[in-house]
Amino acid sequence: MTDITTIGEILIDLTQTGVNEQEVPVFAANPGGAPANVAVAAARLGARTAFIGKVGRDGFGAYLCRVLEENGVDISGLRMGRRPTTMAIVSVDQRGERDFRFVRGADGDLTPEEVDERALDRTRVLHFGSVSLTPGIARNATIFAARYAHRAGVLVSYDPNYRASLWNGPGEAIQWMTIPLPLVDILKVSEEELDMLSGTADLEEGSRLLEEQGIALVLVTLGEKGAFCRWKGKTFTVPGVPTQVADTNGAGDTFLGAVLSRLCSRGEKPLEGLEPEELQDILAYANRAAAKTCSRSGAIPAMPMREEL
Repeated sequence: MTDITTIGEILIDLTQTGVNEQEVPVFAANPGGAPANVAVAAARLGARTAFIGKVGRDGFGAYLCRVLEENGVDISGLRMGRRPTTMAIVSVDQRGERDFRFVRGADGDLTPEEVDERALDRTRVLHFGSVSLTPGIARNATIFAARYAHRAGVLVSYDPNYRASLWNGPGEAIQWMTIPLPLVDILKVSEEELDMLSGTADLEEGSRLLEEQGIALVLVTLGEKGAFCRWKGKTFTVPGVPTQVADTNGAGDTFLGAVLSRLCSRGEKPLEGLEPEELQDILAYANRAAAKTCSRSGAIPAMPMREEL
C-alpha cells in the first residue's frame, strides 16, 4: 500500500543561483516539478510515495529517475517519451521570489492509457496540480486519474499551482483549474489562487465557497505569515516560521508534502476523526518544513529530512 501517489509534471528547474564576475546569470539544473516535489517531500518525511508522469529519453530524464529513486519514491508509473524532458527556467529576484518560463516537453505527453489503475487502487491519497491541466494529452490523463481515485474512495489532493505563462489567459486558466474541484478532498492554494477559484480574495468567504463545493480541507498558504485553514466549518491561521530566505522554490510543495505525510501517518483514513488541535500541530510542522526549504537553494535538494524537524 502506498500513502501518496502524485501525478503530473517532473522537470528540470534551471534555477538562477547568482551572477558570475561578468554579471552573467548563473543557473543550476535542479530536479523539480510540483507533483514530483510533493512526492519527494513526503517521502523524506517518512511517507511511502509514488509518482506517475513522463520524462524524455535523455540525460535529464535519467537524472530525474535517479533522484526519485534515491529519495525512496516508487517510479513504476514513470514513462519515457519521445520529446525531451521539460525544463522550467527559474529566475530569482533579490527577495527570493521566482519568475517561471517553461520549455515544455515529455511531461505534457502522458496519456490516460499510461496511467496504471492498479496504482490508484493501492494508494491512500492521489495528488495533482494544474500544470498538467494546461493544453495537451496530459490534461486527459490527470482528470482520468482524479476521477478514478474519487470513485474508488481515494482521498484526492489538488494544488492549482497557477503559472500564467502556461495559459492563454486568466479566463482559460480559471476554467480548467476549477473543473476538478468536485473531485477534491484536500485543496492547497495561494492567496492569488484562492481569488481565482472562489471569486474573492477574502480568506473566510473564499474558503467557505470552496468548502460548499464539497472540499473537506482547504489550506491557503500565506508566505511568511504562515497558513490559513478551513476544516469542518471552522477556520484558523497557523503562523509561519522566520527564516533567512535563499529562495522560495519548492516551499509550497514541501508544505503540502508535510501535511499529507502527517495525515497519512494517522492510518487508513487520513481525515477520519481529525480534530482542529491536531490539525494545527500538523500545519505548524508543515510550516517548519517549508521554512527549512526556503533557507536553501533549489526545490528537491533543499527539502528537509524528517530528523531535521
